[in-house]
Formats: sequence, structure tokens, C-alpha cells
Amino acid sequence: MKYISINDVKIISHYLGRIMQATGIAFLVPVIVAIFYREFNCLIGFIISSGISLVLGTLLNHINPKNLNIHLKHGMIISSIAWIWASFLGAIVMTIILHLPLLDGMFENTSTWTGTAFTLFTNIESLPHSILFLRSFEGWLGGLGIVIIGITILLRPGTSAAKIYKSEDKDERIKPSIIKTMHKTLEIYIVYTLIGIVLYILAGLPIFDAVNLCFSMICTGGMSIKNQNIAFYHNNIIYIISMVLMIMGAVSFPVHYKIMKTKGKALFRDVQFQTIIILIIASTLFILYLNKFISNEMLFTIIAAITTTGANCIDPNIMLSWKPGIIIILMILMVIGGSSGSTVGGIKIIRFITILKAIEKNVIEIVSPEGRIIKTKIKNKNISDKAIKESCIYFLIFILLIIVSWIVLLSQGYDSCYSLFDIISAVSNNGLSLGMVNLSMPVVVKLTMIIDMLLGKLEIIPIIVLIRALFEFGKLNKSQKNKLKRIKAKL
Repeated sequence: MKYISINDVKIISHYLGRIMQATGIAFLVPVIVAIFYREFNCLIGFIISSGISLVLGTLLNHINPKNLNIHLKHGMIISSIAWIWASFLGAIVMTIILHLPLLDGMFENTSTWTGTAFTLFTNIESLPHSILFLRSFEGWLGGLGIVIIGITILLRPGTSAAKIYKSEDKDERIKPSIIKTMHKTLEIYIVYTLIGIVLYILAGLPIFDAVNLCFSMICTGGMSIKNQNIAFYHNNIIYIISMVLMIMGAVSFPVHYKIMKTKGKALFRDVQFQTIIILIIASTLFILYLNKFISNEMLFTIIAAITTTGANCIDPNIMLSWKPGIIIILMILMVIGGSSGSTVGGIKIIRFITILKAIEKNVIEIVSPEGRIIKTKIKNKNISDKAIKESCIYFLIFILLIIVSWIVLLSQGYDSCYSLFDIISAVSNNGLSLGMVNLSMPVVVKLTMIIDMLLGKLEIIPIIVLIRALFEFGKLNKSQKNKLKRIKAKL
């Protein structure tokens, strides 16, 4: 049985073309920064990448399938290719402007787009302003989802939008229409970004710093324009603003919408937000018990871990001196992550709660009289057995991915503890590091972490669907391949 037909390829190409057009437009934005700072030598990199994406996107968009009915498998494949494509375009920019090897550029841009905050650069402050802005801007776009932004701008209302929207694991709607939901989500995102920028400026940051830092915090990406990350500023007010933005970035967009409708009450009623706060408090108290004191830097790192932001105000070498219990707490927080429907990585709070409820249900069923029906509820809402099964399966795949990647790093001679921490950080799209990530990493390690970051961002399944689709495409019969060649010839 063929799961991918020629018409499927046409549908994917048609809609992918529109996303590529949106991505091409996005890569023109840093041109403004390059011109403002007179970095004219950087213009060619952005223009070439943008041009490639716009031209190829336009060609693909002109492919007309028999029908435009899009299914979830199409959405997942489009989403997967779009993220890889966006990272590749960023890699081209850095290869042209910075003469960075393509693989290193791919690592750096995959990190920024997925909001992981790993960087191979040792002297970030020496980079051109336009490249610094590109890194922050990619993180900001990636936080909401380049696919979501693309279809918000370029797609018409209809079921196609719904399928692609769901493929990005954003299934909860703010409005009845998916297009209206995405417009409202983008509006909320922009409003919070502007508020953050103003707060940073009032705190004394230059406009360029304020814009870049806000982009990094609100998208829970953590990319910095300073070598010391946020520690460069040595300012508690900036730390506090950043912690608030990280937490707000970890709250789901539907809740943000309800905040405006309920004058803030919806935020404190949200079970995922409540869990985030509980985990922050519990982790703080546990570390206080272990360490006898807790610094502002430790509290900042706890919030950066649970919100998968990866921003840090402490040197990795100092983190290495922390007690093992503290490192374990940070790894657990990175795995859990923030709210579903937000900008964060990890398994998400709602899955974490669902798994705990499933364990509770299993225990109650064992001790209860035979035949008693036990319902699983979260905030008085019934949770189906299907939802429980999906959460448990995803968690299992997530842990297996960590284990397999960890084994790869161990085979390259890396320390077991340091490598596990950084692999969890990669899969969770966090970016906190114990110092393992650098330019000298072997190729196999860079590739492993690139794959981990992509799988973590796309929640694994879409990439698996893409791989299966490529496998099926390779099995197309001779007549189908000839038909495909004729389509390419028309382009």
C-alpha cells in the first residue's frame, strides 16, 4: 500500500512553497539592521538566502494538485521540512558572512530557530549587529512557530490551515476559526514583546539590547548578544523582568487570551501555570535544603530550566561546582518544561500531570473493589484513555531519544553526567549547558544534537512521519517517477 502518492507530493509542495515565501521575507528583516549599522558586507548573505527561498517557494507554490484537501500527514511533513529549511537558510547566511562551515551554521541556526540557546561562538560580541539580530529574530519567530506565522500571513481560511496548525502541536483554539486563532495568537505575542522591550528600556538597556533580550526571553529561547549572557548586565531589575517574561512565555496562548477577558483571573486558575509555580517553589526549597542558601542566580536558573529558556546568569564552570542534587533537579525541570500551547520545549506540563494522574488511577484500581470504574480528571475535566496513552507513549519516546543520544556522546568519550545534562537540554530545547557545547565537538555529536533539537521542537512524530514519507517516496513505481520528472520539467 502506498501512503504517499504523486498528488500528496504536489499538495506538500504547494503549501510548503507558501511557507518558504514567508521564510524568505523574514530573512530580509535583518537587512534593515545591516543598513542601519552600515554592515554593507553582510547584505549579500541575507539577500541570497532570501532570494533562494522566495524563488524556490514561488516555483513550488505554482504546483497545482488535483485537490487542495490537506491531511494531518501533509501538515506534519510540511512543518518538518519548513523547520529544516529555515535552519538551512540561516546556515547559508552565516557561511557567506562569517565563513562558518555549513554544518556549524546548521547547528547554530537549528539552535536559534528551536529556541535551544546553544551556541558554538566563543566571542558573541564580535559578531555583526545584523547577525546578532538574526539569532534573536529567528528565536522569536521560532517561539511562535515559523509555520504558524507563515500560514497566518499567506494562507486563506480553511481546513488546510487547521491541519498545518495541528502539526505544530498547537491544537487548542482561541477563536472558532483557525486563521482567527493564529491572528489573535500573533497579536498577543507582539503585545507582550512590545511590553518587554519597553520594560527593558525603562530599566536602562540600550534599544538594541532591549529588543534582542526581549525576543530571547518571551520566546523562551535564551539566545544572547553578550558573551556572559544576561549576567553581563549585573542588574537585578533586568533579572526580574527576564524571569517574568520567561514565565509568561511558558504560559499557553489560550490562557493569555483569557487573561484579557477575566482581568488576570484565568492565569491563576490555569492548572499548568499553577504547576509551574509549584515546581519553581518546590525546587527552590529543595535546593535551599541541600545548599543552605539560594542565590538570585540559582533562582534564575531554576526558572530558565522549567521554562526551557536556557538563558543563564552564571558561568557553566560555576554550575559544575554545584551539588549533584541541584543538577538532577535542573534536568528534571528541563524534561517537564512549561505549558502546552506555549513557546516552550520539554514534554509539557499537561502531559506530566496526565502521566501522574494515570499512575494514580492505576493505584486506585488495584486497591478498589473489582468492577469499580475510575475516571481520570484534571480540574474537573475527564481525561480519555486515548489522551493518557498518547502522553505515556510520547514520554517513552522522549526518554528513548535521550538515552540513544546519550549513548552516542558516551561513545565519543564525553563525561556521563555532563553529556546527559546537555542532551536533555537539547531534546528539551533548553540551552543550559555544563560547557560541553563548542566548535571542537565531533561531527557525529553535532549531527546528533541538531537532530535532537529538531525532534524536540517538533515533538518527534512529525519528523518520523517525514522519514516514513521519504521512504515511501523512494518506493514510487517507474511511471510515477516519470510523471514526477515531467512536473519538474515544467518548473
